[in-house]
Amino acid sequence: MTILVVGDAGLDVMVLPASEVVYGGDTSAQVRVTMGGAGANTATWLANQGADVVLVGRIGDDMAGRQVLANLASAGVRCELTVDPSASTCCVVIMVDQTGQRTMLPDHGAGAWLQPDDLRPELLRAARHLHLSGYVLLDPASRDAGLAMLKAARDNGLTTSVDPQSAALIPDPGAFLDWIKGVDLLLPNEDELAHLSAGHDLLDYVGAVAATAGAKGAGWTDRAGTISVPAEPVSCMDSTGAGDAFNAGFLAAWLAGETPEAALRCGVSAATKVVTGIGAIPQ
Repeated sequence: MTILVVGDAGLDVMVLPASEVVYGGDTSAQVRVTMGGAGANTATWLANQGADVVLVGRIGDDMAGRQVLANLASAGVRCELTVDPSASTCCVVIMVDQTGQRTMLPDHGAGAWLQPDDLRPELLRAARHLHLSGYVLLDPASRDAGLAMLKAARDNGLTTSVDPQSAALIPDPGAFLDWIKGVDLLLPNEDELAHLSAGHDLLDYVGAVAATAGAKGAGWTDRAGTISVPAEPVSCMDSTGAGDAFNAGFLAAWLAGETPEAALRCGVSAATKVVTGIGAIPQ
């Protein structure tokens, strides 16, 4: 069973200030560079759980792109990353506060120039499911490619899922829901769920919703009802990538035929692992 993941692959520059940031001055901090990008994060966690996963996206012809390719290969992810000579590889500066919450400054770089033909037809014929990072739809430059890939997946009989990724970047919930109409599974966090469901019944657009709620756990909603599971008790060091890891844990179980409740627990377990370390990929 092959799972296609479409989204960013790049580097995360993790910044953990030792104290309150002094703007215009100096603040001591831990700084680490790790692999990142929502697509790469989910693909890496899927591979970590034994899934056959292919990552589709774009990187630049630069040192960061070569590092990303090497990291993904060593993680067991098959890469279908178009090398764009005119753009840099995605890079995100992430500031993590004392409670483990993160603030991100993203540059999607080459990922913003995704094209429909970056997803080769033979990949669709060999796959069962396509998962799309919502960042692809939220950037006008890559939106048409994302929409075309979702349609191509459905036309080839694949199931589909979308993570909205950022409530702050969705100015018009109705438009976003129109873009994803017909998707089998929506994977929002608590803020995205509230934003998208204000004035809309999400089940008029998608088959089911599997939503994370931080320390409150996660829930599944479809026409049959709602199921909730609690979070695992843990001290959060860094929340970066928790949603991406949840997506992987949930999808791996759900596509293997597990019940929604069991899949939720697998998603929560993966998210719990990621928040106990620094960075968004398996330690």
